[in-house]
Amino acid sequence: MSQQTARRLKNIQNKKMARRKTNKNLDSQMAINVQEMQMLFNSDFSDAQLEHFLNKGMIKVSEKLEKPPQILWVGDCTIATFGNFSASTGKAKSKKTFNVSAMVAAALINGTVLNYRACLPSGKRKIFYFDTEQSRYHCRNVHERILKLAGLPTNTDTENITFVGLREYTPSLRISLIDYALRKSAGYGLVIIDGLRDLMYDINNAKEATDVMTMLMSWTSNYDLHIHCVLHLNKNDSNTRGHIGTELENKAETVLIVSKDKQNTDISEVRPMHMRDKEFYPFAFHIDSNALPVLEEGYHVTVCKPKDQPLTSLPENVHKEVLDELFSQRTPEKYVDMVKALNEFYAQKGYKKGTNATKELLKLLSEKSIITKDDAGYHYNPEIIKSETSK
Repeated sequence: MSQQTARRLKNIQNKKMARRKTNKNLDSQMAINVQEMQMLFNSDFSDAQLEHFLNKGMIKVSEKLEKPPQILWVGDCTIATFGNFSASTGKAKSKKTFNVSAMVAAALINGTVLNYRACLPSGKRKIFYFDTEQSRYHCRNVHERILKLAGLPTNTDTENITFVGLREYTPSLRISLIDYALRKSAGYGLVIIDGLRDLMYDINNAKEATDVMTMLMSWTSNYDLHIHCVLHLNKNDSNTRGHIGTELENKAETVLIVSKDKQNTDISEVRPMHMRDKEFYPFAFHIDSNALPVLEEGYHVTVCKPKDQPLTSLPENVHKEVLDELFSQRTPEKYVDMVKALNEFYAQKGYKKGTNATKELLKLLSEKSIITKDDAGYHYNPEIIKSETSK
């Protein structure tokens, strides 16, 4: 055997050993991830388990941490990073899924589609799309739309996107299927959950909402990816639905609102509700003759003046100013008195609204425990507003 042949064989052997070592390390890390995800549902923990999680959660100033990769932008405003989750929200038929389709298409080609610019890193270019609402036929249409927007063939499947319909399953099975898919797969950088509400039985159940948020945070952290969710707004106001909506607003990196233009319902606006990065200027799109979203060039987005905002979307400092004054003068005991007082004091500050709008505000303030009630009547907890503002 020549020396050249011997070196070639040696190199091949070394590569095989390196691959086996890499696969062994991946399998070991996967086993740890599986064990930790299963422990999320426990209520009792051993000292060894507590020690493990405590050590894992410690953050030292001396450790060098890499900045999470940014993967999605509107202009120069960051929408999504690895290790976080975001959401698109809007009322029914506002074209939320069309908006998400453009986002996914941009990620699929690492380019620009509509106003979204994407760049997934090498080795994390794959996309999972989970739909919990639509039929198999309509899911297939969304899949085809994404490929068209990306400029890819629609008669062959691409390995970089996996589309899964979960409509016929229970919430607990949907969660387990998503967890299993992420656990057994590799190379995925973006995950879409179109129908976050369908991962829970009761949209207003605080424990279920917390469990779902915990799963999102665990999935994004353990598998080093970004999850974008879709959730409806309430029919009567601009609040995300249920307790899960409140939790989502508190913990998501970005929350986008998709809404129909009031003068032209063929046009949909996209604007930021909450963003950790600087906010982008709203844009709009319409659906063309090929059933694809197209940017509405030169469209002027009307921005609500503060006094025209719904009470439920006012800044926390406004609520604090009004409630400080209200509860320094009154302590309402009955529901009707509380609603009347809120209506009166917000009107004094220039936010005059109807009774239904005030009732929705009271509901929101109660959900956040800013206002609580017991047998003695209603109570105001200003420290809750301070903690909300400091986040």
